[in-house]
Amino acid sequence: MNRIQDMGFLILFSFFSLLYRKPDYEFVLAFLLCLCFCSIGYVTENSRRHLIAGLILISSSLLLPRLCLFFPAIFYIFFMDHLYIPVSAGGILCCYHIISADKNRILLFLWILLLTVLSFCLQRRTEISEKLEQKLMKLRDDSTEKNLLLSEKNRMLVEKQNSEIYAATLKERNRIAREIHDNVGHLLSRSILLTGAAKAVNKESALNSVLENLDLSLNQAMTSIRTSVHDLHDDSINLKETVIGLTSEFQFCPVTLNYDMGYEVPKEIKYCFISIIKESLSNISRHSSATEAYITLREHPSLYQLCIKDNGKTSGSSDKMEGHVSSDSHSRGIGLSNMKDRVESLKGTLQITTGNGFRLFITIPKEQE
Repeated sequence: MNRIQDMGFLILFSFFSLLYRKPDYEFVLAFLLCLCFCSIGYVTENSRRHLIAGLILISSSLLLPRLCLFFPAIFYIFFMDHLYIPVSAGGILCCYHIISADKNRILLFLWILLLTVLSFCLQRRTEISEKLEQKLMKLRDDSTEKNLLLSEKNRMLVEKQNSEIYAATLKERNRIAREIHDNVGHLLSRSILLTGAAKAVNKESALNSVLENLDLSLNQAMTSIRTSVHDLHDDSINLKETVIGLTSEFQFCPVTLNYDMGYEVPKEIKYCFISIIKESLSNISRHSSATEAYITLREHPSLYQLCIKDNGKTSGSSDKMEGHVSSDSHSRGIGLSNMKDRVESLKGTLQITTGNGFRLFITIPKEQE
């Protein structure tokens, strides 16, 4: 846009020569030729085309002397391409036209010289401005790219930190469960035994109710401790680490795992998915000739999804069966039936496809709060 303004100013300044000359067809034709050349110079970036068109236009001034009035605009294109030799040739030809003029030679020479210097200054200013603008755009792009990379690294760090915090939380739950089981549980067991011994040797009827209440309270405390320990242990299961361990230990064929689930997965779903993955890997090794297997665990806003498939050959129908179990052996049928029961107990659906390999597709809805 700046180059259009510069060339427009130079062409406009050339019209000041009309103050001492009347416009004629030669002036109008020279203006149109200069305008066409400037348009070509702006649209195309081929310096060779600029050189050829500019030399043709300058040579045309031998037939149209008025064309020398628009030489500064033509020189602007040459300055833009750093073609200084054609500028010198045009300057010589311009001087020839000025000498050939019948009057106002000095004024015409000074005016064209001033416009030529102005053309050079405008071109240099625009060139520097464009370079600064390119540097600014490059700096802005680099800054944006670095910000994106930094944001991605921060996201990965936060995700890694959350994963480590989650793993540490599960380990701490396991440690607390062990401490309660090993220390408090043993103390309560000892207290229950001592209470039972005291009841056995007690001969005073006044202490019977006291010992009975004490024994009842200790047993209730033991039951509560066991429930808490089991809950802590169940909640401390890390689904991702467990599934990674199962797939890494599976030696029958390579298993590709795609895990995309959050941290807060209900323990019932954890144990359901772990059991189904164990049974599926066992079925693949015993009943399939698969060379590849794929396991996908994904969490959606309203449901949990598990997909297990392989490329092995299976017998049976190739149609999709929802809630129906078809297998090539009694043991495999029992395993699939157990999977179906587990999924249905969580109000989920089980789909089995045996057309191209074997595929299990399980969805379990989330509980609505």
